[in-house]
Amino acid sequence: MRPRLNKLITQEAITQALNTLNTLRDFLRWGLTQLKSASLHFGHGTDNALDDCAYLISHTLYLEPKLDPVWLDARLTYSEKILLLQRLQARINQRIPVAYLVKQAWFAGLSFYIDERVLIPRSALAELIEQRFEIGLSDPDQVHAILDLGTGCACIAIACAYAFPNAQIDAVDISEVALEIAQLNIEQHDVVERVHLLRSDLFAQIQKKSYTVIISNPPYVEAAAMDTLPIEYRHEPELALRAGKDGLDCIVRILREAADYLTEDGILIVEVGLAKQALIERMPQLPFLWLEFEHGDNEVFLLTKQQLIYSKHDLAE
Repeated sequence: MRPRLNKLITQEAITQALNTLNTLRDFLRWGLTQLKSASLHFGHGTDNALDDCAYLISHTLYLEPKLDPVWLDARLTYSEKILLLQRLQARINQRIPVAYLVKQAWFAGLSFYIDERVLIPRSALAELIEQRFEIGLSDPDQVHAILDLGTGCACIAIACAYAFPNAQIDAVDISEVALEIAQLNIEQHDVVERVHLLRSDLFAQIQKKSYTVIISNPPYVEAAAMDTLPIEYRHEPELALRAGKDGLDCIVRILREAADYLTEDGILIVEVGLAKQALIERMPQLPFLWLEFEHGDNEVFLLTKQQLIYSKHDLAE
């Protein structure tokens, strides 16, 4: 097996690239070589070096998200070269995900402003939202209230606003700085009248009301795994990742309280990621429905209000 390299981009290489790279095609080829020569982790919008490089180029130059070959032979200006090289250098030398470098990420076909105050959107929940939760709802048109717990940049809440035009969405986060980003995105998508932000530690500050859907992508990284995460993930807010010894701190709290905030036919949808096995072992009696995805693992469960009520004993302290 060939050893993985850990090649950094030096200032000398930057200077040489400025003099030799002229077209977008040149930069894509050279950038791909640099990315493949470094021990990078992909998983914040792309899963390979080519897509990562194209992502960086297209968003830096304000092109369409999917890089159109028609632009490949376009010549770059000096200022464009500088910006692209600086961002590529930061991607490799500092392991900063491209989404943070270009301040933009995509979720459910929608564009969102992000920076290191919030997690980079990458949840399989986008598929469920685009399908209007058809697997758990008898009539999506009758959804009038949705709760997004741990909203981050508000991508889930805003995507729900598009998918459910009759619904009001409450978007909750414990992080004040995350809510600042969420507010920017709510204004950008012009859903201020329908998506409402609240600072709360999960349900703690939420007034009792009933939601047809409660959806969450909470922290679920166990303590021991935090130190082994790729460097790329360590640029993300730890508050959005760390979830106690077994990764279940937030998930168990959601399970214990959600029934009190659901309509009689309401559903709870939670992404649990790496904590799936720990959750199954800790609460084996709960009738989790593990959802299947075209893109992504089946690490999202669905429970109805009635199932949560019937399982109240298993959810007790």
